[in-house]
Amino acid sequence: MRGRVQGVGFRASAAHEARRLGVGGWVRNLPDGSVELEARGTPAAVDALVTWLGQGPRGARVTAVEAHEVSTAEIAETEDEIQDRLGGNDRDGFEIR
Repeated sequence: MRGRVQGVGFRASAAHEARRLGVGGWVRNLPDGSVELEARGTPAAVDALVTWLGQGPRGARVTAVEAHEVSTAEIAETEDEIQDRLGGNDRDGFEIR
């Protein structure tokens, strides 16, 4: 997501909305001022989250949302690499990074 998306509670609000929808994954700030999010769940739940991301929380001004579908194998490989570095492998829930 691009726009005014850092310093406005975007990550915490996105994590709350994802959990409410039953979506797993993570969200993080990027150095260029944007926010990156990976979501996994039913197509309907992920679509609902993407729609919410287009608005974001109060105080945010989202100017762009780029959504890309990735395969389950790609997600699993990436998560395994990250969890190995962090010393765990819990794929439940939604994480703020």
